[in-house]
Amino acid sequence: MNKITFGYDNEDMTPVEQNITDAIEKAINRVLLDCKVETECDIAVTFTDNEGIREINKNYRGIDSETDVLSFPMLEYEKPGAIFASADDFEDGRLVLGDIVISVPKALSQAQEYGHSTEREFAFLAAHSALHLLGYDHMTEEDEKVMFDKQEKALSAIGILR
Repeated sequence: MNKITFGYDNEDMTPVEQNITDAIEKAINRVLLDCKVETECDIAVTFTDNEGIREINKNYRGIDSETDVLSFPMLEYEKPGAIFASADDFEDGRLVLGDIVISVPKALSQAQEYGHSTEREFAFLAAHSALHLLGYDHMTEEDEKVMFDKQEKALSAIGILR
């Protein structure tokens, strides 16, 4: 079973409801299944606020603005989804894929803005980030189509629709 750990980057945050963490886990696990990741993985999901994600975005990407989600892959890929891991990439028998950071207020406001459930928004962000952890990106139109198709396929498979 994949190990998905949840944490908070500041003590003032109220824990996210169980239905949200369940939706995140389902989305990540479905992406891993769809991408044929056959080894057990370790992914850390951290919840923060808009100021926290802005600071992380500034420190790690040089972009001084808030965003909804950030992904920090631990592996490098020759092509998306092609995992070539060494023994150093494992911890306790699990492949360490990386970290996902989600701004809770941003995700909540986006759910309202887009007119869908909070579960849908958090699951979307998790699926999107899990694909980044597997080397997928959306820098070109073609890559964006591949990545977004995989996101929607995963979310549909777990019954989280628009």
